[in-house]
Amino acid sequence: MARIAGVNIPQDKVVHIALTYIHGIGNFNSKLICNKLNIPLTKRVNSLSEDEVLKIREYIDQNYKVEGDLRREVSMSIKRLVDLATYRGSRHKKKLPVRGQRTHCNARTRKGKAIAIAGKKLTPLKK
Repeated sequence: MARIAGVNIPQDKVVHIALTYIHGIGNFNSKLICNKLNIPLTKRVNSLSEDEVLKIREYIDQNYKVEGDLRREVSMSIKRLVDLATYRGSRHKKKLPVRGQRTHCNARTRKGKAIAIAGKKLTPLKK
């Protein structure tokens, strides 16, 4: 079982795909790590030696901010915006889109499930 940065990465996947299971490492960075440590992109996690897993673990610890540290930094940045009462902070607080998207007809992901308005009458169809 390969455990890197506190995450159990899947055994049956290719190394550069399995590394993306770590929060803070995407596809680009995972390929960069494999190239830097001379690990073939076609190699699977279950065929990695202990030495290779150790090299990956040390490289990520030295060069990347991942998992808990990254989540903490992001939440502190959001908290700072809310405390300063900036426009972006107020959008975070109200759980609305932060980066200028329209909210009249979209933004369901951010706003949550639509709620029916009680007592609203539908207009009858004209013939």
